[in-house]
Amino acid sequence: MNGAAAALSLAGLSKEFGGLRAVDGVSLEVAPGERRAIIGPNGAGKTTLFSLISGETRPSRGRISLFGRDVTRSSPHRRAGLGLARTYQITNLFPRLTALENCLLAVQALTGAKFHLHRAIRRYPAFFERARAVLAAVGLGEQADEVVRNLSHGEQRQLEVALALAGSPRLLLLDEPTAGLSPAESHAMTALLKRLDPAMTVLVIEHDMDVAFALTDRITVLHYGKVVADGLSGEVKANALVQEIYLGTS
Repeated sequence: MNGAAAALSLAGLSKEFGGLRAVDGVSLEVAPGERRAIIGPNGAGKTTLFSLISGETRPSRGRISLFGRDVTRSSPHRRAGLGLARTYQITNLFPRLTALENCLLAVQALTGAKFHLHRAIRRYPAFFERARAVLAAVGLGEQADEVVRNLSHGEQRQLEVALALAGSPRLLLLDEPTAGLSPAESHAMTALLKRLDPAMTVLVIEHDMDVAFALTDRITVLHYGKVVADGLSGEVKANALVQEIYLGTS
């Protein structure tokens, strides 16, 4: 990494729920600007790993660093302030608000204006400019004033990406961005994600192997909470153990 601090560094990260060890001693480093996929069968610990990285779940053991800063015990909002953003498997939007209003909330969330409860949002024209720019970037410029519950599932997934991008993150965690999408919608989402700023570091959980290989340079494979393979996409694709536990070959 030429001396630059890793965008994300995990050292011996573990999480136990009672007798279940969902994440088991995971160590990895993700370089600034890297595209990395986390793959593995259901129950491998992928989403738990994301929750540990984002701060929504506290680790049982191990260390998490963002851009050279130890954030192991930091709150989610402090990690967001360092440039971390994430999406979720399940759509998590305000369905009665418009796409623009959803995006405005995301833009405002990482500024001091979120504490100005009695000041009209129209007094912040820069917020509107940023919100509309992000919506346009994900292909929803013409749907800005559409109520979210009237958007298609694919458009709602695009909006979730817009919300994550609203704060100009340095590290973006994408949890199954093509989940539930039709082949055409999945293709459009993949194209959208490939257009993201190359300076942004992206870590993606994805079950669709074609999408994972299209979006990322490196692949990390989890199985029962442990890293069982890690490397360039082609190397991991050819790994016999990965083919056995993930692709179902023997």
